[in-house]
Amino acid sequence: MLYNKILLKLSGEAFSGDKGHGINRPTLVSLAKEIKSLVDSGIKVAVVIGGGNFWRGRDAENYDRVTADSIGMIATVMNGLAFRDVLQSEGISARVMSAVEVPRFAEILIIPKARAYMENGDVVIFSGGTGTPFFSTDTTAALRALDIKAQAIFKATLVDGVYDKDPHKFNDAVKYDSITYMQVLQNRLAVMDSTAISLCMDNKLPIHIFNLDIPGNIINILKGQLIGTIVKEN
Repeated sequence: MLYNKILLKLSGEAFSGDKGHGINRPTLVSLAKEIKSLVDSGIKVAVVIGGGNFWRGRDAENYDRVTADSIGMIATVMNGLAFRDVLQSEGISARVMSAVEVPRFAEILIIPKARAYMENGDVVIFSGGTGTPFFSTDTTAALRALDIKAQAIFKATLVDGVYDKDPHKFNDAVKYDSITYMQVLQNRLAVMDSTAISLCMDNKLPIHIFNLDIPGNIINILKGQLIGTIVKEN
């Protein structure tokens, strides 16, 4: 396997499946089965989930930014709790840790505890964003990956990698098999936000971008197959 410890970044929108909002349990079950294949292979997994299925940027335009981001952080806790339930139903031990204090629902984030849980084989779901406004869940993913000493970030998307332009709009869009952090920043490619990319670049943390809808993509990447796009130093 290429790595034995990864952080999986999922968008909140992915949780809604074809409903467009809220949580679609069959979608979560499919995701849980993918993670089970990783855990059964001895891969240590942490997860960061967005909150866009409950609270999107366009919903927040008329709210104070701090308030809007606080609502978004709470949305990620809700997604984390739902995903833990589904993971446990698939026989996977999972923990929800939150960067904001919601002690009745999730453990407060303590990095050494998160590392210990992962060493014991638990899937750790990081919720509550960074715990402060003005930072995206992309940045959260980069921070938590570094916190737990993950070897790579796996970011699930609705396309099969990174393109030079939107493949849904342009038939001549060209897919990258590999691209550098600096190319992503200079070309303003929609991979992750610039803060997240810069964190990964500074720490030489690779990012694998892959299609969420194709079963087995994660484990096949770990086995060395060329799937999606990898963002790395060179």
